[in-house]
Amino acid sequence: MASSDLKSAALMDQMKAHLSTDAGKAITKKIGLVYQINIAPKKLGFNEESYVVDLKKGEVSKGTYEGGKPDATFSFTDADFLKIATGKMNPQIAFMRGAMKVKGSLSAAQKFTPDIFPKPSKM
Repeated sequence: MASSDLKSAALMDQMKAHLSTDAGKAITKKIGLVYQINIAPKKLGFNEESYVVDLKKGEVSKGTYEGGKPDATFSFTDADFLKIATGKMNPQIAFMRGAMKVKGSLSAAQKFTPDIFPKPSKM
């Protein structure tokens, strides 16, 4: 993917590789949803970079979702996204604290857990 100043960009590259493994294919089969993730360097809503994590096709791409509407769209700061993806912050607590914004299906959003990301030992 294109170069980025975000620490999360490296995680997205790892996620792309992870989805091609057997464990990644099992996640795709289990979840079957499309997430758009907007990551801001410091403040939500400013200079965001967007990524699509397509857990229907098992793909990760940079940019906004082109195939209609994603099942859920999340907005994070770079630091908070890394905390959630590595399991250091609970997504529900992040939402309640305002560290994460969600648009779209809440039932789809509830399936967005650290389990869909590669484990920190692989990072």
